[in-house]
Amino acid sequence: MFATPEFWVAVSFFLFLALLVWFGVPRMVTKALDERAETIRKDIEEARRLREEAQKLLAEQEKRREETQAEVTEIMATARAETEAVQAQMRHAFEDMIARKKAAAEQKIAQAADSAVRDIRARTAALSVAVAEEVLKEQATGKTAGKLIDEAIATIGRKLH
Repeated sequence: MFATPEFWVAVSFFLFLALLVWFGVPRMVTKALDERAETIRKDIEEARRLREEAQKLLAEQEKRREETQAEVTEIMATARAETEAVQAQMRHAFEDMIARKKAAAEQKIAQAADSAVRDIRARTAALSVAVAEEVLKEQATGKTAGKLIDEAIATIGRKLH
């Protein structure tokens, strides 16, 4: 029994186990495993916390995006309204300018027409005086005729102007 190699292997094995227990190897292994488990648990908790924080940040960013989108929509609506107001104002100013230019043109036309009428009247009066003078010269003779002609010419000239 003591001479068989299996016996000595069994004795060596039990001595090895006794030494391991004596030096506290099982406690060290348990402690190392417990520390590793604690580290893993902390890592899991940290990952959970980071995930929750990331979800909060994502929700905040989504909310900001929605707020920004609402602001953009509001700015676009305001810009569109302002553009339409400016267009209406410019259209009104253009129409006013056209109306003023039209009125000025009509006034110039009326002045030109009045001027033309005055010129025609003046020429007509001058022509009438000249014709009357010629007619009276041919029909009237002597001193009285000259006096009558001069008076008529002066009267016609005053009345027509």
